[in-house]
Amino acid sequence: MKLQCAKTPPKPRWGEHSGDIGRKPTSPTSPIRFTIVPLLNGIEIHVELRGTPEMPRTLFLNGSGATLARTGPLLDMLATHLHVACHDQRGLGRTAVPPGPYSMADYASDALAVADHLGWSTFRLAGISFGGMVAQEVAVTAPERIERLALMCTSSGGSGGSSYPLHELVDMDPVERAHLYRSLLDNRFTDEWFEAHPSDKALQAMMNANGTTQKSTDTLRGEWEQLQARRHHDAWDKLDRITCPTMVTAGRFDGIAPLANSVAIASRIPEATLRIYEGGHVFFLQDSRVIPDIGDFLSQ
Repeated sequence: MKLQCAKTPPKPRWGEHSGDIGRKPTSPTSPIRFTIVPLLNGIEIHVELRGTPEMPRTLFLNGSGATLARTGPLLDMLATHLHVACHDQRGLGRTAVPPGPYSMADYASDALAVADHLGWSTFRLAGISFGGMVAQEVAVTAPERIERLALMCTSSGGSGGSSYPLHELVDMDPVERAHLYRSLLDNRFTDEWFEAHPSDKALQAMMNANGTTQKSTDTLRGEWEQLQARRHHDAWDKLDRITCPTMVTAGRFDGIAPLANSVAIASRIPEATLRIYEGGHVFFLQDSRVIPDIGDFLSQ
């Protein structure tokens, strides 16, 4: 494992700054295309593609509860140098909400089905948080298909450590939940911190707004099934099957996927490099170096 700590911001070099994630680029590099992947069990997966086929083929996996509608701007940034495919995972967004329970193997199988549908025998793979857990499952299931792997703010489960049990927040008092989630997002977040760091205060407000959106019964069921699969994630004993170059990235102040968990993952994967950033669970929104670093790595 190689350790790299991101401390001094370099000059911009790849893509755009992550401070722009909250808004759409004024002139996308290419039109957004979509396709529907039908599975044998009747589930239809909604997939969006960005970038051009001449760029490195990259499958991107979203985090807990995240949909294409929320992460489009981030995908647009990656698509400046990558041919990016991303899907609404089962139970979320415009993908079907099949009966549960769901397993991590189900999510990995869905991801591989997307790659198969696109005709990608091999590809680069990236995942954020829960998406990083699914990416691990994909990479240990079909290591020969993964050219490069980028894992962001995630955990292996098992002896490598688990992420915070988000399913326990669901029935919590809303005020108590909001207060706890603030410190989980970044353990520096306090009223005093926000006074001195207005950008982090705005970030917290954005995250809170995402959590207050009215949702249908099916959407809530899909999110709950995802959290139940997440709580059983354990790829630790299989991580040494991953043989491709791997970049593990983490926020130093992450309370959901603690830094120690990323250190453990990087120690277990033979060709892994660990990058540490000065942020929390959404460090890729707090530090403008993260997305360019990920893009540089995946486009090699």
